[in-house]
Amino acid sequence: MSDHHGSATAPTRIPAPVGVAPAAQYSHVVSAAGRFVAVSGQLPLDERGRLVGEGDPAAQARQVFENLRRCLAAAGAGFEHVVKLTYFVTDTAHLPAVRAARAAHIPDDRLPASSAVQVAALVAPEFLMEIEALAVVGE
Repeated sequence: MSDHHGSATAPTRIPAPVGVAPAAQYSHVVSAAGRFVAVSGQLPLDERGRLVGEGDPAAQARQVFENLRRCLAAAGAGFEHVVKLTYFVTDTAHLPAVRAARAAHIPDDRLPASSAVQVAALVAPEFLMEIEALAVVGE
């Protein structure tokens, strides 16, 4: 089995490919070589499976990003390795809270490719968001 830490090779981010309107809150393209890590959509649950932040998108976003951090760490990765985030939100009005939570972990000069989708519902009505991550750890 390969080393879980990989090298410090950073992904290449292209926020504005030629002929495509520049992205303000994400990178249009991120490329990387290495070990692929897929993190399932994370919900705003604590380590005991209890909801964090009922009705509070900011608190839910902070918990989701903490869960993503822990999942990435379990695979020997960190937010610096994330090449793609997908946000599933029950209301696009929650996106500023998601961006604020993301900013605590990912600087603006390392934004991953991203997709945001408003959904009719998640697995239970108390969840306002679910976020999944794809990462590549350089070898």
